[in-house]
Amino acid sequence: MTASTDVPEKGANGPMLAADGTPLKKSLSRALRVQKLRALALIAPLLIFVLVTFIAPIGDMLFRSVENQIVSNTMPTTTRALYDWDGTGLPPDQVFEDAYYDLFVAAERKEHTRLGSRLNYEQTGASSLFRKSGRGLDDIGELYQDQFEDLDENWDDAQTWAEMMGSEDWLAKEAAWEKGERLPKFALRDGVEELLPRTAEQYEIFANYTHREEGDSLLDEEPWSAVHTALYQDLSTQDVSGYAGPHADMLKAAAALVASPDFETVSFKDGFGEIDKDWLEPQIWRTLKLYAPDYTSGYFLNSVDMKLTPDGAEARPENERIYIMLFKRTLFMSLVITCSCILLGYPVAYILSNLPARKANLLMILVLLPFWTSLLVRTSAWKIMLQQQGVINDVLVWIGLVADDGRLTMINNQFGTIVAMTHILLPFMILPMYSVMSTIPKTYVRASKSLGATDWTTFWRVYFPQSVPGIGAGSILVFILAIGYYITPEIVGGTTGTFISNRIAYHISTSLNWGLAAALGSILLAVVLILYWAYDRIVGIDNVKLG
Repeated sequence: MTASTDVPEKGANGPMLAADGTPLKKSLSRALRVQKLRALALIAPLLIFVLVTFIAPIGDMLFRSVENQIVSNTMPTTTRALYDWDGTGLPPDQVFEDAYYDLFVAAERKEHTRLGSRLNYEQTGASSLFRKSGRGLDDIGELYQDQFEDLDENWDDAQTWAEMMGSEDWLAKEAAWEKGERLPKFALRDGVEELLPRTAEQYEIFANYTHREEGDSLLDEEPWSAVHTALYQDLSTQDVSGYAGPHADMLKAAAALVASPDFETVSFKDGFGEIDKDWLEPQIWRTLKLYAPDYTSGYFLNSVDMKLTPDGAEARPENERIYIMLFKRTLFMSLVITCSCILLGYPVAYILSNLPARKANLLMILVLLPFWTSLLVRTSAWKIMLQQQGVINDVLVWIGLVADDGRLTMINNQFGTIVAMTHILLPFMILPMYSVMSTIPKTYVRASKSLGATDWTTFWRVYFPQSVPGIGAGSILVFILAIGYYITPEIVGGTTGTFISNRIAYHISTSLNWGLAAALGSILLAVVLILYWAYDRIVGIDNVKLG
């Protein structure tokens, strides 16, 4: 009697088959694909979490360090007009005209102050200049608006403008519109764009803003004064004698008024000069031209104590160079803190690893105790202990090592930062070293001594090399944590003990110069990666162990 089995069979002239008759190779590939999909599904939540909370912020930081679209987005026509300007003297009159209309719209949208703040990073006083200009631009347009309204009060009527500029179909829809409904899209009247090109352009901008931003009907909102300025420009250059559309008599009367010698005018350049004389200085226009591109290297240059100029990158004056010094200080102090943690943590980890388990666990609680205390509390405690009237100085005076009038300055300097951060980061050094040391077989030490080696030789030749992976793991952990710390240096560092991270925090939360903060953070990230690469080349990352 024969028994049937599920062993794959080979066809007479074909490949090996599985039990269900499919080729074995195909069946195995499908099984492996299912396993991979199952594994991917298991790690997908963690992968998404890492992408959203870690990778995406880093990508955003890298983008912000070069992004500079606020200038071109806020003043698009001005930046295009400045492209051909050679930077000598004042720009041509057309640039002043474009700047007037760009800034007027930006002021209505409350965007001119943001632009001023951005340019203030490069030129002191730009912020107040743009804020003042946002209030003063109306004076230019109101000069023409008042004269038109004195001629005919209907120039002050919103419906008059809408009938003159809008198409018949749009006017009917706008008149039938009720609050709560969607406003009809504005459409220019046929021929008005050729007759009054500047006025049509500015009125359309006004119309779109009124509809989208304010949600109001154009039949109720009088146009901006900039529209009246555009009307004056068109009437002074265009022939409207053949116009026969709505309010033709008003338009022709306004054209006659503009042509009369009594009509008051002001050039855009003079108008900007009346707002603030800084507009008649080439520097503000050079800064606008310099930062007109959508992407800039200016933030990175500022991060290394340089600046972007029309002639290229230049070093900043000696009294303005702070970031290179801060980077050097950060690296130096992080290395000192790491070495301090090694010197203090190694004996503790050695003792813990060689004690009986019960005693080691009890002492490990003392090592972990700082984790149960607030970081601010621990840092503030060191601030109290290290100050000149603090506990340590009082003890030194009491035992006679220090005179009362010669108390040591141990706070608001590098020493205070190193002491406080060593205390805070010490557990991060002890734990990896203890984890590695506890796995070193004690028989190695006994065998070395039995062969006649001294205690020092046994430690240095047998025990220490096996503990190096723990030192490497702890050093990487402490150094990376130290290089990015900012709370403790901010509290106890003063002016000489702060890190580059404190400047990054300042630019993010106080000066709001996020581009410079992103550039500083990007450089700090690059430094860490380079040091990590160097450590891997010298020591070997494979030799780092956590247990």
